[in-house]
Parts: sequence; C-alpha cells; structure tokens
Amino acid sequence: MGYWIVVVDDDPQSIENAKSILSEYDMRVTCLGSGRNLLNFMKKHEPDLILLDILMPQMDGFETYRALRLFEESAGRANTPVIFLTGENNSETERRGLKAGASDYICKPFDRDILLKRINNTITNSKIIERLTEEATIDRLTGFLNKSSGTDRIAAMCRNSTGALMVLDLDNFKLVNDLFGHDMGDRMLVAFAGIIKHNIRETDVVCRIGGDEFMGFFANVTGQDAVASLVSRLNEQLAGEAEALMGKDHGIPLGISAGVAFAPTHSIDYQILFRYADSVLYKVKKNGKHGYDIYDDTGVEIPGSDDPDHEFSRVVKIVTERGERTGAMLLGQEAFCLNYRYLVRFMERYGGLLNQIMFSLSSNEKGVIFSEMAAEFGGVLKDHLRKSDLVFQCGSGRYFAVLPNLKEQDTDSVIERIRDEWNNTEYSDRVSIDHMTSTISF
Repeated sequence: MGYWIVVVDDDPQSIENAKSILSEYDMRVTCLGSGRNLLNFMKKHEPDLILLDILMPQMDGFETYRALRLFEESAGRANTPVIFLTGENNSETERRGLKAGASDYICKPFDRDILLKRINNTITNSKIIERLTEEATIDRLTGFLNKSSGTDRIAAMCRNSTGALMVLDLDNFKLVNDLFGHDMGDRMLVAFAGIIKHNIRETDVVCRIGGDEFMGFFANVTGQDAVASLVSRLNEQLAGEAEALMGKDHGIPLGISAGVAFAPTHSIDYQILFRYADSVLYKVKKNGKHGYDIYDDTGVEIPGSDDPDHEFSRVVKIVTERGERTGAMLLGQEAFCLNYRYLVRFMERYGGLLNQIMFSLSSNEKGVIFSEMAAEFGGVLKDHLRKSDLVFQCGSGRYFAVLPNLKEQDTDSVIERIRDEWNNTEYSDRVSIDHMTSTISF
C-alpha cells in the first residue's frame, strides 16, 4: 500500500502490534507515545493517516485531536485523516469519537483484516474528498486558490499571523484581450501566476479574486522595503514575459499595482484590512500605476517614503517609465486616449494642428500570420514617425496615428515615406495598405 501511518499510543504492546501488522504491507510506520509528541511531529511532517489512542495520560485522544485540527487550520493544511483507537468496547465512546470528527474508530486488540481495510478505506475516501475539495477551491487557470477558499485562508492568517495583506491588480490588462485576444489574455495570466509563485514562500498564500485581480497574505512582511522589493520584481519580470509572449513592440503598458495593509498593525480583521488595501490600490491606479501604496492609519497613505527627494525621484521614474523608447509612441487604447485628450486640451488653449491618419491593412493571409504582419507594420510606424507622434492599434490590421502640428500639405510625404519603408519588409507583397486622413485646426 505504501502509506505513511503514525501510531500514537502510550501502550508499548499496542504500538508493537500495529507496527508488526502494517510493516508487512509495505507501510511506513512512525510510533509516538503521547499527544504532545504528535503535535511536535506534525509541525514538520504530513503523514497519510494517524492512529490515535483515546485513553492516554496528560493529554487524551480527544484533546490531541482538537489541538491537531487547530494547528492544521492555522498552518493552512488539509486535515490529516484520524482513526481513534480504544480498548473500550463502548458505544458512547465510539459516538463521541465520531462526533469529534474522526474518520473511523477501531477497538484494541486489533483484528488484522479490519485494521487494514479501515486504513485503506479511510485514506481512499480522504483522497477523493481532497480531490473534490481541490476542484472546488482552486482556480483552474492560475492554480491559485479561488476567491472563496482563498478569502477563508487569508482571513485566518490575518487573525493569527503577522504580515502584509496585499491586493494586486494587473495594469491595462484589458488591452491584452482587446488587441491580442482572450487566448493571449489567458496566457498572460498564467505567466503572471508563474511569476508570483517564483517570488513567494511556502508561508505565503495567494488567491485569484477576479479576472486580473489577486490577493495575497505575505507572512512576516511588515515594512515598506520588503513590499517595494516584491512589487519591483513582479513588474520587471512581468515586462519580460509580456515581451516574450506579445513581442517587444506590443505597446501595452502592462504592469502591477498593489495596495497593502499590515496585520496586526492596522487590524486583524480581514474585512477591514482588505478595505484598507483596496482603497490605497485605487489611489495607485489613479496616480501612475506600476507601483504600490501602504495604508496609513493616521489617514495619510504612504506612497513609498517620507523623504521628499525620494518621493520626487519615484514620481519622475513613474512618469518617464517609457521615455527610453525611440520613435513614435505606440500605445494601448487607454494610454492613447489619455494622451490624445491632453493634446486636444493643450491645443484648444494654445492653438495648433492635429493631423490624423488611419491605416488599414488587408491580405489573403489570416490568423497568426496576419497578426505578425500587422505587428510588423506597427513597428514601421513606430520607427519612422516622429517622437511627438502617437500610434494606436485600433483593430486587427488597423492603426490610428496622430501627428501634432504637421501641416496638412506634408501628410502625403509622410504616408509615402511609410509606404517606402514598408516596401522594404518581407511582407510588403502580401499586404495592401489603404489610408484615410483628417486634420483638426485649433
């Protein structure tokens, strides 16, 4: 059978009998003489089943069982199956044992066949329950706990542990679905889940609470430096995965924002801690994204430091995050709209021109190949328009470009230059390009 069985009994003869029977069937047997010894043993080990004697001095089987379940709950472990052992053939004792939650009840001295059959049945049933429980508690896409089961686990940790409750949100994730499709969106979520798993410890718990929103409790994380380091690593690694999956010029400002509250500093109540963390996450999303904020119970959120020089540098880093790129700004929908609205407001105040060009690609090629060709054309626009120009992929094979203060008569030369550059690519003879233009004068 190959199971690992722990026998807990203060009677050496009973222990020897159980060990003799189980060892014949290729079971690993660990023998302990008291409930205290079992609780210490379980801190480092996870056997398949426990045979627990009821009548023991100092700490009887019922007390041991209750302490074991409390330990497993606080440690976030599944319940280890327990079969009670007793020398009393007493129905009241049996009822009490089963009512306490034990999986079964066996009288001593052992009957070999009964002992083996009940151990096998108990472990088999436990594994079935474990599988069904996993199906009901695990988010299949990411492998994390789902919202319901994750909330229960994290709520218990908030009550019993010191650490950080963090709400994590993927910035601009909707653009991945809009521009690259939901399959790519799922691949990015799986990649992000992998990144988190490589950056957390066994003591941490993470769950998925929404489409692109996650929550975690990070044990013994109590200060800004640890939070800053984690969020920085997640953002850096996510950027690498995004490039690997969608290409270097995908143009989506994908990142991670986090809201943080500490237990027990701010509260031990999960609902309160979540509300605090979620409120400061909202501020991060409104003020730059790709960062974190820590709740401050004085009523002032901690953006990263009380040092004005440090804070100034942090803000500059956020707003210049993509400034190292050359050529036009190839943006996702949200970022494009924000920039476009700013340009309109600026020109309404100071005057100017907004020249707009819509490029439409058509080809006999479909699917992934056409997407690759469209991405290549986006790269041509980015590399051969001005740094002041904005470009947005507004559909499959469609790009919308805004060229501030370009004279209307110069539009044809810009379009001609783009066509010439496109003709130098390997896809030029497989794609035809049409365009529409308009100019707004302020």
